[in-house]
Amino acid sequence: MSQPFRNLSKENDAYLSRVWPGLEFRHCRNGSEPLGLGHIVMNAPCGLETLSGAPYGGGFGRADRIINAFVPKTFDCADPVAHIDGLIGAWGYAPERTIGLLTAANIALASIAEAEGDQAAIVCCTTAGTSNGARAGKERPVFSAYAAGTINTIVAIDGRLTQAAMAGALITATEAKSAAFQDLGIVDAHTGEIATGTTTDTVAIAASQSERFAGVHRYAGSATTLGNLLGRLVYETVYEAVRTQGEST
Repeated sequence: MSQPFRNLSKENDAYLSRVWPGLEFRHCRNGSEPLGLGHIVMNAPCGLETLSGAPYGGGFGRADRIINAFVPKTFDCADPVAHIDGLIGAWGYAPERTIGLLTAANIALASIAEAEGDQAAIVCCTTAGTSNGARAGKERPVFSAYAAGTINTIVAIDGRLTQAAMAGALITATEAKSAAFQDLGIVDAHTGEIATGTTTDTVAIAASQSERFAGVHRYAGSATTLGNLLGRLVYETVYEAVRTQGEST
C-alpha cells in the first residue's frame, strides 16, 4: 500500500496500477488549490459494472470512471446530485458514465493498495477522516439532511462477479473497514465505544467482467479467495488513511 499523492507539486498526478494495465487513479486540482483539495478520479480501460452507495450514480450501474471530490466540512447542499453534476460538467467527464463521491477528508492522503489473486486483480483506494466516527446499532443523534462522505473506499476488481458477489464484496469491504477502526481504537464520541465507521461512509465496487477470466465469482465473503483478498486490501488502505489523517501533505 502507499499514499502516492503526498508531497506532490504537479497539478495532475497519476497512480498507474501494476496489476490492472490501463487502470489509473489521478489527483486533479487547479494550480491555486492546496494539495489536499481538488478531486481523485479513477479511470478504467474498459466499461465497469458498479454497485455503490454513491450520491451520484449509486446503486447498480455501469461507468468508466469514479470521482472522489473534496468539499469543506462546512459543506451544506440541498441537492448534492446537482452539485456533483456541475463538477462533472466543469471537469469534462461524461455524466452518464461517471460515479461521484464527496469527502471532507484530505484527498492527498488517499491510500492505495493492489494485488492479484484467484481469477481477479483488485485495486483499492481509500480517503479517510474520522471526526464523525459512529458505532452502528447504537442509539445516537440522527439527521435527515445530506452530509458529505468521510470514509470513501473504491474497490476496482478486474474479474467476473455476479451481482450477488458484488453485494457480498460491499459487505466484506464494510466489515474490513470496521475491523480497521477497531484496531485503531477509533471511538464514537456519543457512546464512548469503538466506532464501526463514520456516519457518512461510502463504498464503491466496480468490476470489469472481463472474459479473459475463466472463473465467475459467485460469492465474496471473507472465506472466499476474492473476499479475503478484497478485505485485506480495504483493511490496509483504511488503516493507513485513518492513521495518517492528521499529518501534513
